[in-house]
Amino acid sequence: MKSKKIALIFSLAILPLTLSACSISTNSQKTTTGSDTSVFLSINSGDSWREVVNMASPGQAQNIRGLNVNVMTFDPQDSLAVYLASFDRGLYYTYNVVNDGWIKVKGLPEATVNDVKVDPKNKCIIYAAVANRLYRSNDCSRTWGQVYFDNNTGINISSVVVDHYNSNNIYIGTSRGEIIKSIDGGNSWRTIKRLEEGVSKLIISPLESRLVFVATVKNNIYSFTSDSATNPANPADIERNFAIDNWNDLNTVLKDFNLGTSFKDFVVCSADGKMFIATNQTILRSPDNGITWEQIKLIQPDKETSVNALAVNPKNSNELYYVTNTTFFSSVDGGTTWTTKKLPTTRSGRELIIDFNDPKNIYLGTIKLK
Repeated sequence: MKSKKIALIFSLAILPLTLSACSISTNSQKTTTGSDTSVFLSINSGDSWREVVNMASPGQAQNIRGLNVNVMTFDPQDSLAVYLASFDRGLYYTYNVVNDGWIKVKGLPEATVNDVKVDPKNKCIIYAAVANRLYRSNDCSRTWGQVYFDNNTGINISSVVVDHYNSNNIYIGTSRGEIIKSIDGGNSWRTIKRLEEGVSKLIISPLESRLVFVATVKNNIYSFTSDSATNPANPADIERNFAIDNWNDLNTVLKDFNLGTSFKDFVVCSADGKMFIATNQTILRSPDNGITWEQIKLIQPDKETSVNALAVNPKNSNELYYVTNTTFFSSVDGGTTWTTKKLPTTRSGRELIIDFNDPKNIYLGTIKLK
């Protein structure tokens, strides 16, 4: 494997994530192949899959089979609760997909939802990024209010993250390149950093809530620390609340790798702090919080690889999964060897998320191939 060291040194305090006591269970499993279906669930680490597309609707049966999945995320307090941000058709959620099905969120535009996050301290507070606006629900998706609006309608709110230590701290990234922070749960905002390219994804480390990672649309990766113990009631602390410390350009080490043309995913494993970056044609791992990086050997050569989504078992960083347009890849030895399976659908793999309580449960979201 390829490795590169840099002089940049920063450390993370490795703290265990608090995991939900819930898990997904079902008495039967329907394996589906060649199906034009939006969402699948595997309860055996991807060995087989079943459609999970029924809606919780009285009367005539309805489903979300034709939906194009953009982003999927768990409620941090309950791994049975899953939120699905779609292309062009708004937001959906389920509290138990096997028994109850999906529910369509009312009160949001029938549009592409760029990101969705649930408050780690209060499961009834949800944030949804739609176009140039950020919406918040304080009552478990029953009603929604707009908490951020960009005056340029061509700008997208591309990413939103919530501080797991102090959930009054919210960060959003924009397609124009701003990183914007709120210290009062989204009621007011301040730009804390401007980049020369759009923000693709923000990640707050599960090990240290002050540490934030930034991935841009051009495959550049940065990190910074920001105050987590904010106090909006004390004006004397206002500058400290919004200050950025230890801005780190991680690209000095990453420039020696062939990252491809587009960023796909960034994962920090809560078990041991290992970090993973996925681009369209490679996956990199940092075993020491960014001091060194190594390229994980994939089966196909770089120019023929097309990574769409990456997932890592939160309890075991040696268990890796990724999807392409046609194939599901899995490894139990950190990427030394891979198992491949054809996707259970005629669609393209778009999203992978792993149940943080029972990692055998994996959700696969898809989009229709053009």
